[in-house]
Amino acid sequence: MSVFREERVATESAAIVRAVYNLGSIQRIPLGEGRTFHVANKTVAIFRARDGNIYATQPGCPHRGGPLADGLVGACKVICPLHSFVFDLATGEPIENACERLQTYPIRLSEAGEMLLTIDS
Repeated sequence: MSVFREERVATESAAIVRAVYNLGSIQRIPLGEGRTFHVANKTVAIFRARDGNIYATQPGCPHRGGPLADGLVGACKVICPLHSFVFDLATGEPIENACERLQTYPIRLSEAGEMLLTIDS
């Protein structure tokens, strides 16, 4: 894994460093599954939906810390393997449960099929 690009973004309150990390080939994650990656002192869950879309969220369920990458993935949703709480992978919003929203991260595929994850610091 390597830093693909880094840029500084000015906001009203401070400057933010935005780094894009190359996590390698999308083939590292089978369709309909998730994996965790350690990036920039963070752990991030990356999901590859059966329709080919990819998503990045915090790794643990806000309810009791269940490992979301081990959950069931389908229809832009993940189901926590511990207590079956459901979350929208695109927005992080809980679906029919009272959990907090998941932290999500921008991720995209390069032309070569490599996962490019953006993290602000």
